[in-house]
Amino acid sequence: MQRAVFYFAVFMAVLAWPREGWAHGFVGDRFFPPTIQTDDPFATDELSTTVQSFKNYGGSAPGSFSTRELDVTTEFDKEIFPKFALGVSGTYSNQMPDANFGANSASGFQNLSLSAKYQLWQNDPHEWIFSIGGEISLGGTSDKALADPAETNTFTTYTPDLYFGKGFGDLPDALKYLKPLAVTGVFGYDIPSEGGDQNVFNWGFAVEYSLPYLQQHVEDVGVPAPFKNLIPLVEFTQGTPMNANGGNATNSAGTVDPGILWEGQYCQIGAEAVIPTSNASGPDIGAVFSVQIYIDDILPKVFGHPLFGKDQ
Repeated sequence: MQRAVFYFAVFMAVLAWPREGWAHGFVGDRFFPPTIQTDDPFATDELSTTVQSFKNYGGSAPGSFSTRELDVTTEFDKEIFPKFALGVSGTYSNQMPDANFGANSASGFQNLSLSAKYQLWQNDPHEWIFSIGGEISLGGTSDKALADPAETNTFTTYTPDLYFGKGFGDLPDALKYLKPLAVTGVFGYDIPSEGGDQNVFNWGFAVEYSLPYLQQHVEDVGVPAPFKNLIPLVEFTQGTPMNANGGNATNSAGTVDPGILWEGQYCQIGAEAVIPTSNASGPDIGAVFSVQIYIDDILPKVFGHPLFGKDQ
């Protein structure tokens, strides 16, 4: 816990450096909203909190039991150089076992995660963006009271990532009502620092339909407030073990997450259902709620720009 506070303090110490800024999440006319379950491709200043509730399936082995878990995750990202950002995130978990087993509940922080992201290329007329990055889950930074070993690993896991985003505003006018569609996605590969654990291929993507884009850049169809600020979406996630201990599709854990985002001037509010697609993902439907604070709009002299250099 002390190490988690230290790392967070280091990242927060680089905040107060005023420069001229630029708006986050835009490629041409397209605003790509921060999605809930899959990371977006933008290396910008971000502050978000998500609350997720789901059930962990304990399996059929003797002595195993299921738990209902509540996770609260906070993430902060800061642009350091133009198009390059560093981030830190932490998750506090509460795990409640099934009443039939009489086990005690457990609470604590999962392993701390650090991230880096660089916007490698973008094309404004065709609303394309491509980024690279990586994450590090720091082993040994969690509270050992948590029951899930994946949340309390003593070894560190490294994950290189590829990110993309594509808006469809370049479609012909005959398909104008499809122009508000956009897709974002990420591909990652978990590499544990200890060879006894599995490498995991992770992917996720989100399909969005932006009513703000429809109203502002396609046709004003008269959607009233507050509905004109909505972005319906569906996210898809999956992780597949790739090596020893049964690395095959039957062990893949994935979800389908339909939901909606509401865009305000200073924040985004979102909610999704979490629907498991395999036994490894659990037996029940869960839910996730997110608040994204646009700190670059709230404090434009402090956020929304790199610490060093200027965005082009």
